[in-house]
Amino acid sequence: MKQVRQRTILVALLVLLLLLGISVFCVKYAVNGSRWADFSANEHTFTDGRLTSGQILDRNGLLLYDAASGQYAESELIRQATLHAVGDPDNNISTSAKAALRAHLIGYHIVTGTTSAGNRLYLTLDAELNRTAYEALHGRKGTVAVYNYKTGEILCMVSSPTFDPADPPEIRDSDGRYEGVYLNRFLSSVFVPGSVFKVVTTAAALENIPDIMSRRFTCTGSTEIGGDIVTCPHVHGEMDFYGALANSCNCAYAQLAVELGGDTLQRYADSAGLLDVHSVSGIATAAGSFEAGSDSQLGWAGVGQYNDMVNPCAMLTLMGAIASDGQAAQPRLIARETSMSGLSLGWAERTQTFTAWSVATRQTLRDMMRNSVTTVYGQDRFGDLAVCAKSGTAEVGAGQTPHAWFAGFLEDTEHPLAFVVLVENGGSGSETAGNVAAAVLRQAVEKEVQP
Repeated sequence: MKQVRQRTILVALLVLLLLLGISVFCVKYAVNGSRWADFSANEHTFTDGRLTSGQILDRNGLLLYDAASGQYAESELIRQATLHAVGDPDNNISTSAKAALRAHLIGYHIVTGTTSAGNRLYLTLDAELNRTAYEALHGRKGTVAVYNYKTGEILCMVSSPTFDPADPPEIRDSDGRYEGVYLNRFLSSVFVPGSVFKVVTTAAALENIPDIMSRRFTCTGSTEIGGDIVTCPHVHGEMDFYGALANSCNCAYAQLAVELGGDTLQRYADSAGLLDVHSVSGIATAAGSFEAGSDSQLGWAGVGQYNDMVNPCAMLTLMGAIASDGQAAQPRLIARETSMSGLSLGWAERTQTFTAWSVATRQTLRDMMRNSVTTVYGQDRFGDLAVCAKSGTAEVGAGQTPHAWFAGFLEDTEHPLAFVVLVENGGSGSETAGNVAAAVLRQAVEKEVQP
């Protein structure tokens, strides 16, 4: 009897250990299952380290990439225009769908595991709109983006330089044509903002200087601040606050920056989301920076120079927030997912929202930015579109042509679109970047690119 009892206890211990082992495995499977499926040695979804499951499509169902065959879109221009969104053959673009969103392509489920074919991942992008943006850049380095600030859907996201992923070039370190080609400039880069930053200084002045709307400013082409000279590219003469923004007067805005103080401008840059890391469908963006410095340096910082750095996605999000009466949606890149047979998987990305400043401040900014277009930038190239915008011509060093910025939105409830254009070393913001924006916005509205 004693021997039977001992054997019974031993069997019970073994069963307990087995159950404990199964429990530990189930916990690890639940926690790490998706990573195991995403491991490049998993021959069920990878061949020689290359993902062979899933497809990437645009919002209209146009095939952009098929993992099983390794084939990209039929159009070379679309392949080039969507390179940074879709990805290169070797996944050097870490923020692309192929690299950053491949778990969606694999289609892992905790109960069913993975399927041999994977899933179809529909991006929010319109491939034809991306092609228009790419062509409008004319081979220049930079980025173009348009998004619906009510839904968060990014309709256009182009980064240049680019190349044809179906026929990749041999890229040498000394080849300036491909400098930073694996970097998505919209998501992962920061740039000197120049005068587009003046929307932040404007908001701070509206909320902290009681008599700002009754003030008059006089620009003689330069002003002395803290023993240094802040210059304007033109002599603007006398103007009100609307005129100061429309003329993008450095003298007026440098003086306002010093009056507001570095702490206030730092706080407003932060509340504008320009210093934050944003998440675009789980892909992190680069964070911006603001530094006040001495009075003269603060003056330059208030006009978007000195050590100011801004990420284009953050600027786009701010434009959506200014355009919105309530809270604007954060940009997102995933539209939906289906099985390869077309069955909806019911996955929906949670919409994150963002707001900046008071309702009254945003309304005044909309009026001032609309006034800038109609009185200075020129309405003609936008046709009937009610564009509200701020241009920027950002100085980037002696002997270098400035970066050209143009950011804003449509004041149109039927087309709630915000946009940002950056052309590196493009010169005039309102001319160079503004013309790119005009071409893309016209097509976006003509095609009625909507959710």
